[in-house]
Amino acid sequence: MENLDYGIIGNCKSAALVSKTGSMDWCCLPNFNSPGVFAKLLDNEIGGSFEINTGDDYNIEQEYLWETNILSTVFDNGEDAFQLIDFMPRYSRNDGSYYAPPDIIRFFRLLKGAPKFKIIYNPRLEFAKEKTFNENKGSYIKSFTREGKYDSLFLYSSFDLDSILEEREIVLKENSYCLLAYHEKLIPQTLDRSYLKFQRTKTYWMNWSEKTTRYSHYHNEIMRSALVLKALSYKKSGAVLAAATTSLPETIGEERNWDYRFCWIRDASMVIKVMAGLGHVQSAKEFLQFIIDIIPHKDEKIQIMYGINGEKELTEHILDHLKGYKGSAPVRTGNAAYIQKQNDIYGILMEVIYQQFLQFETSLENSEELWTIVRGIVMIVEENWQKPDKGIWELRTEDRHFVFSKLLCWVAIDRAIKIGEVLRMGINDTKWKTLRADIYNDIYNNGWNEEIQAYTQSYGSKDLDASTLLMESYGFIEAEDPRFESTVRATEKELCRDGLMYRYKNKDDFGEPTSSFTICTFWLIDSLYKIGEREKARAMFDQLLSYSNHLGLFSEDIDFETKRLLGNFPQAYSHLALIETAANFSKGLVSEENFLGVF
Repeated sequence: MENLDYGIIGNCKSAALVSKTGSMDWCCLPNFNSPGVFAKLLDNEIGGSFEINTGDDYNIEQEYLWETNILSTVFDNGEDAFQLIDFMPRYSRNDGSYYAPPDIIRFFRLLKGAPKFKIIYNPRLEFAKEKTFNENKGSYIKSFTREGKYDSLFLYSSFDLDSILEEREIVLKENSYCLLAYHEKLIPQTLDRSYLKFQRTKTYWMNWSEKTTRYSHYHNEIMRSALVLKALSYKKSGAVLAAATTSLPETIGEERNWDYRFCWIRDASMVIKVMAGLGHVQSAKEFLQFIIDIIPHKDEKIQIMYGINGEKELTEHILDHLKGYKGSAPVRTGNAAYIQKQNDIYGILMEVIYQQFLQFETSLENSEELWTIVRGIVMIVEENWQKPDKGIWELRTEDRHFVFSKLLCWVAIDRAIKIGEVLRMGINDTKWKTLRADIYNDIYNNGWNEEIQAYTQSYGSKDLDASTLLMESYGFIEAEDPRFESTVRATEKELCRDGLMYRYKNKDDFGEPTSSFTICTFWLIDSLYKIGEREKARAMFDQLLSYSNHLGLFSEDIDFETKRLLGNFPQAYSHLALIETAANFSKGLVSEENFLGVF
């Protein structure tokens, strides 16, 4: 695949990526962070995949079923046609719990004629570290390893199992199915059972989508992004993943390859804020409980990221037997950045807690736990805000006084004061307000570069950084303030290239960045809109939307020249920013239309 032309399917337990030709090239089971069973995405030869191969005379069209995370791929050569429906089961039981097994169902619906194809079933368990064996056990194909760490997988199907194993041509004469299961099934699997799971799963997603706030403009883009964010949510713990993949490079052939199958406090907090704004209050509550669960002690330091079950050690490993996406090694599992010090996370976490108190009912016990966390965060910020850190972009070079980190320290204290006001806990007001003023003055005096008339990446630097565009969003500065407008224009001039944004252009530990960071372009668009450049902002937004893949999905990065998607995929951060920007545009356009309608 020359682009990340994949669709994501998932059930809030794990996920898989299916290419626009119906090949399942990425899947980790039983959970998001498990070893890959299909990883052709990271090694075309040994990674493993689950492919449907038709002749070249078939036209292939792919789309999501309306407002669901169920993927439809239609193969049609004029005379013969069938629909491949891919999904991971998820639906509610009678007791209110959810059925969401580590299963994938591929439902083959006959549309006309007698379509012919081959099924290339090639699982490579444990990221293909050891050989995977496949055996026909009569009612299923069992795939398993004999050396190294033992793992197994089960494939049930209405097709002849030997035809699958021997990759013989199959003629589709009636609706059929394949069920991929991490656990052996205890009851017989049938076509009717798979079809029932399909209907129940479709109903689940349509009901979920129906509860999502609807906008008059860009509704389809907002809905698809919301569904992506839901697919990246781990129901068991409340965590939200940054992306479904590992080691997809920011630039082909470079080493900026990271494992994003974890919960970044920064990313997930922003996701939950947006999801709550879309009407999905339960997701916000589940994430807040995740936060409470990972901070058990008053002196517990907050990490920048955690495992999806709250794991604190995310040791990084290199899988040197895999070539990497398009040869872009290394392939990594784990992420060494978990030990980094990033002071911005306190402000983002505090913002989410503040929104919780403002928008949702909170029990006394829960309020007391959150108030303890608030006071603990204030103490940490008070002790650390004047110290340098690694910053939002997790630079692995020396620590600096990053403006964004200072900004979010200010946010932490500002929101703590406001939370105290909500709870009528005014005992710390004077001390906290003095601290807030001290941080504000420090940023105002040291973050601003008079020569270039902009807030810069770090104190004493002339380098610009897209993260300063968020200063208005967090309430540090007004959109009408000359400093903000000047910062927006200077940042656009320095970092924008053909309508796409760099995060920054100064060299980091891997050299100068060579691809656009998708979320930063959304930030610029939003900022231009706020300073009055509305037509320009909307034109840039529409152009950026055209760079999504065929299903409206975005990764972390976009290549400046080719506009191909790069980086881990699909990226929660990118879709979060898309929703925020689209919602702002939609509200603005409705206001304009209402105004014009008066005359």
